[in-house]
Amino acid sequence: MAPPRRVERVAEQIRREVSQLLVHSIKDERVGHGLVSVTDVIVSGDLQHAKIFVSIYGTDEIRTQTMAGLKAATGYVRSEIGQRVRLRRTPEIVFVEDRSLERGTRVLSILQGLEQEPSPHTQEA
Repeated sequence: MAPPRRVERVAEQIRREVSQLLVHSIKDERVGHGLVSVTDVIVSGDLQHAKIFVSIYGTDEIRTQTMAGLKAATGYVRSEIGQRVRLRRTPEIVFVEDRSLERGTRVLSILQGLEQEPSPHTQEA
C-alpha cells in the first residue's frame, strides 16, 4: 500500500498526462467530436488501478461515441502513461463519464426558477 500522499501525486500526474493525450495525441475522431476534459482521477492504494473521470460536452449521441473512442484508446493511453509516469507497474485504466457538472447545472437552474416564482406567503401579506 502506497502512502496517501504518493497516491494523490500519482493521480494528479496521471490526470495531467491524460489531459495532454486528449488534446495532442489521441487521433480517434470519436474522441474529438465532443469537448472532453478530465475532471478527476482516483488511483487505488496499491497503484494498480486508475479510474479516470471525464466530462463530455455534447449530445447523448456524441457522449456515447466519445466514450466508445476512449474505451478503444485505453491500451494506447495506458502505454503512454507507462512511458511518462515513473511507476514499477502501470495501472489498469478505466474511463468513467462524469455527469456531475450537468447535475450541478440542473440544480442551479431549479434554484433560479424557485427564486423567480413568487412565494404564497409573501402574496398574503
